[in-house]
Amino acid sequence: MSGPQASWTILATLRWTTDYFRTKGVSEPRAAAEVLLAHTLSVSRLDLYLRYDQPLNPEELARFKALMVRRREGEPVAYLTGHREFWSLDIRVTPAVLIPRPETETLVAAALEAGRFYEEKELRRGGQGEDPPKTSPLWGLEVGVGSGAVVIALAKELPRMSWVGLDTSGAALAVARDNARRHGVADRVHFLQADLLAALKPAAAFALLVANLPYVPRAEWERLPREIKAFEPPGALLGGEDGLDLIRPLIRQAHQYVKGGGWVLLEVGDQQAPQVAALVEETGAYNRIETIKDFSGMERVVRARRREAAG
Repeated sequence: MSGPQASWTILATLRWTTDYFRTKGVSEPRAAAEVLLAHTLSVSRLDLYLRYDQPLNPEELARFKALMVRRREGEPVAYLTGHREFWSLDIRVTPAVLIPRPETETLVAAALEAGRFYEEKELRRGGQGEDPPKTSPLWGLEVGVGSGAVVIALAKELPRMSWVGLDTSGAALAVARDNARRHGVADRVHFLQADLLAALKPAAAFALLVANLPYVPRAEWERLPREIKAFEPPGALLGGEDGLDLIRPLIRQAHQYVKGGGWVLLEVGDQQAPQVAALVEETGAYNRIETIKDFSGMERVVRARRREAAG
């Protein structure tokens, strides 16, 4: 970027950067330019076009150029800005956590449907004519919270439910706790550092158990673009040879923690849903097992309903 300062208006900067990113093979060059420039100027992306003829001062140009160079080298936009939108929530992210993906909103939507179904069942069970009906406190559990995006979205949408969030990474839990505070749900989401379910005693305590565990098979991991492999935490993505190294043991244990009529929901990768559903069925603990497609038509979530106790 060179030339007289006055020539570097917002619009000129956007156009130049978009072309530059395109020649360097940067994905979504226009969007990347907009997000980074809006972040630099502390304005919205819409404001960029409302102020298109506003010139950038030398300090703004220098800060923007530094971000532009890092993006050219592959660093994800979300790490450069420290934020990612998920379920219409502003989620803070750092290199300690996986960047929330749009397809994971399928897991949230599927869990909300199941959670609301369970709440209605509990209200009916509470009896007629009571105001309000007497029901047990409802708890949900997320295994592998990362940034906290999923559990926070669920806590916002299901205000009657409290949550436990587990993760092996202390750095990730620090980010999740901060996001929970920022979104006003810290009093209903309790985070614990744990390897899968090891921190909890087996007890049918939860109405929902959700998990977006690492599921990328090793062969697929080797083919991922550099901006993922070099910058995002491998432990949040790599799921072993077949991608199920953590999902398999979770399935073996999950039913011990879920109430009768409660639900287990697992996000899975491409072509993994049939195998995961079969593993769930092998436990004999569920009377309804289904797969749910994401916006691209891929089977993204396996959802299973826990059998009710006899009698």
